[in-house]
Amino acid sequence: MIKSLKKYFPIFALPTIIAFSIAFFIPFIMGIYLSFTEFHTVIDATWVGLKNYALVFTDEGFINALWFTTKFTIVSVITINLFGFILALLLTGSLKGTNIFRTIFFMPNLIGGIVLGYIWLSIINSVLYQFGVTITYDPKYGFWGLVILMNWQLIGYMMIIYIAGIQNVPHELIEAAKIDGANRWQILKKITVPLVMPAATIGLFLTLTNSFKLFDQNLALTNGAPAESTTMLALNIYKTFYGRMGWEGVGQAKGVIFFIIVGAIALTQVAITRRREVEM
Repeated sequence: MIKSLKKYFPIFALPTIIAFSIAFFIPFIMGIYLSFTEFHTVIDATWVGLKNYALVFTDEGFINALWFTTKFTIVSVITINLFGFILALLLTGSLKGTNIFRTIFFMPNLIGGIVLGYIWLSIINSVLYQFGVTITYDPKYGFWGLVILMNWQLIGYMMIIYIAGIQNVPHELIEAAKIDGANRWQILKKITVPLVMPAATIGLFLTLTNSFKLFDQNLALTNGAPAESTTMLALNIYKTFYGRMGWEGVGQAKGVIFFIIVGAIALTQVAITRRREVEM
């Protein structure tokens, strides 16, 4: 029976393979090729070798965007996962109405990024207006505005992931620790956290990649202002490709570098956190 099913596997997999190739693989390979060319459309590309990549690393705007994105990612990953885990601990305890709270905290994740950006733009500016400034007055306002927005959107999502991890911790193990005299902090440190590491691996991966790739919220909230000082990598690539005539190839090269950076960081993070996972 199994052998006969395996015989038909390529037939069933073929539509998915074709769709994946058309929608992702072929454009991805074309994008890498175009990063080594000058072009206005894909049919008039002229090979220029590494010229575009040289221009990327001499582009001050790209370097500033990389530094800004790195700082934002570090702060966001730490705060989102920390608050998400704390909420998960609270909502797996004896607190009443946990299902209602879980729904409320998760709902911001359902709002589109561009809409969310404009909502928080109105909220933050309404506060800053009291002091005669706006979110684009100073880069630090834009930075912390993006951090707050990202936390508000993703904490509930990470909370759900950590709740699933906490609920998988064997209750018998916790009871045995209590009988042996362990307090809540010791149970959290020695049992809960190590056994929730698989969920932490997923949570860190999602928040890290989402923070690094942030685009919609950055576009809506600050659009890089003031003076492109709050421009993140994705927005910088977008503005290079669509806003600078003759720099399409450079924008494509930035996209390839962006892919390599995100991929390398994500794979490194997964490798490190998986080593700390404990088998149950």
